[in-house]
Amino acid sequence: MKLETLESEAPPIGSPFDLRVSVSEKVNETDMRSAMDSGDWGFFHSFTTGSAVDGPGVRVVGWLSGCQFRCVFCHNPDTWKVTNGTPIRVERAVEVVAQYRQGLRTMKGGLTISGGEPLLQYRFLSKLFPAVHKRGIHTTLETNGYFGARLTDEDLTSIDLVMLGLKAIEPDLHRRLTGMENKPSHEFARRLAARKHPVWIRFVVVPGCTDNMAAVDRMAEFAAGLGNVERVDVLPFHQMGRFKWEKLGMEYQMKDAKPPSRETVDEVLSRFRSVGLKAV
Repeated sequence: MKLETLESEAPPIGSPFDLRVSVSEKVNETDMRSAMDSGDWGFFHSFTTGSAVDGPGVRVVGWLSGCQFRCVFCHNPDTWKVTNGTPIRVERAVEVVAQYRQGLRTMKGGLTISGGEPLLQYRFLSKLFPAVHKRGIHTTLETNGYFGARLTDEDLTSIDLVMLGLKAIEPDLHRRLTGMENKPSHEFARRLAARKHPVWIRFVVVPGCTDNMAAVDRMAEFAAGLGNVERVDVLPFHQMGRFKWEKLGMEYQMKDAKPPSRETVDEVLSRFRSVGLKAV
């Protein structure tokens, strides 16, 4: 099946909490790989407008499909597979975003690309972000940073803000939580710091995992030491994605976990603020 058969007029409208599976499953693997290698197509899980929590101002957000992390607390495990995304040509994606340009400027917002892990589709981003940026639209990349080295310095010039998700400061815990090392993510953080590139850090408070205050202090020290972190978003773990694990027939290790208490979240916030960071 050719990509043109599945392409829609626009990225799929809806929340990332909508379950999407096997959208592009029948696409020939060679065709899919060729499309990703060229950067001419992006595979979108979902697309929404009016977000006030995915970067500055009010934003258009595109969630790309595909992720190399296997976070045990992930609320969107259906974004792990590229085949769960709808193929969209880069030109069409730019057109869709550009039609919101005036409103985005008025509301001091822009475009945020999230995932999944969008840097799995870095060639697509290397075409999308410059085209959008050229139209005067603020651009934000939300990433776990693992594939940050795939972005050239020129690529970074068209990305106004990087929202970097740091899962855990300790390598062993990071491997247990995500299945991957945290060194590449930290190296990307340091590279952005050297460039004085604006960064927001996102940190999820997972009960029994990332709520150890000594470890939070080490994460706060790492973030503060970078010198380019404008803000830290402290995000409480939640169970909104539990149904996806069940629908996908996947074992969910966090099924009995409770969201962190208000007191725990406030303490995490205070630890980041104590080293001079803005934490919200």
